[in-house]
Amino acid sequence: MKKITVPQHSCNPAVYRRGSARAAEYGELQKLVDALYAHKPSGSVTKIDVEMRAEIDDLSDDLCEVIKLLPGGSYKRSVLCDHLNSIITAHGWGYVYGCVE
Repeated sequence: MKKITVPQHSCNPAVYRRGSARAAEYGELQKLVDALYAHKPSGSVTKIDVEMRAEIDDLSDDLCEVIKLLPGGSYKRSVLCDHLNSIITAHGWGYVYGCVE
């Protein structure tokens, strides 16, 4: 029988102990990313685009902090997701707020 290993990544729910709870805002960053790339899935967005969308979506203070920590620049979807996931992971919020793809 083949053994299946689960990656130990902060966005993996298996990493967390009992008592960890998802925030009401869980998945809000994914919705933000989806909205940013809805019309141009292979296009690019700037940090200002992301900040404006976060303001429109009225994200929580914690999620706005994630957005503020993005380096300036223009992002394809995969690169933006990598940056957001790195920030989320560094804060230990993967299970609480969810990661993005």
